Amino acid sequence: MKEVKALIFDIGGVLAIGSNLKSVGKHLNTKSVHESVANKIGVSLDQYFDALDSAYARSIEGKISEEELLNILSTNFHLSKKKIRSLFSFEYKRVFKQNKELYQFAFKKKKEGYKIAILSDQWHLSYLPLVPKKYSSRFDLVVLSCLEGMRKPDPKIYRRTLRRLKISPEESLFIDNQKWNILAAEKIKMKTILFKNNKQLFKQLKLMGI
Repeated sequence: MKEVKALIFDIGGVLAIGSNLKSVGKHLNTKSVHESVANKIGVSLDQYFDALDSAYARSIEGKISEEELLNILSTNFHLSKKKIRSLFSFEYKRVFKQNKELYQFAFKKKKEGYKIAILSDQWHLSYLPLVPKKYSSRFDLVVLSCLEGMRKPDPKIYRRTLRRLKISPEESLFIDNQKWNILAAEKIKMKTILFKNNKQLFKQLKLMGI
């Protein structure tokens, strides 16, 4: 069995966790962001998602640029691009908090010789609020779906991450809170841990000798 050389972390529900929930309900927290933005704009959630149209999904998949996204939202919401960016940034920072204990663990492992990376599905208005540069700059690699033109669980985005890290799948450990993303990683022989909370993760890592 090959030794793990790189730890690869998801963002939402792993490095950024819900501030109001005991569990790591990524989708519940994301919904809360959208509800709050809709409320501040003064529209119903249905009207909000109609205005968001397919731009949200296309942004996550990197099918449109950040500028194109902001143009669409500015037109549909009748707000300036600056206001839109500010609204989403505020709400993501309010709803999600940095998992500082896990960040410190990752940075400690980097000092021990492990490569550390981020692999996450994000849209253009979420990744900067969720992963401040003071954290992301300390990782060896950051791979975000909106900048890559593909998203998990597409095996291509996992392979691209491994290629940039210059490691084999067996030398990686992928940590994510969604089962379907874990299963996709396992199919290409990556080692995985389904994240529930820090205590559970650290226990499993210890059993793996990490």
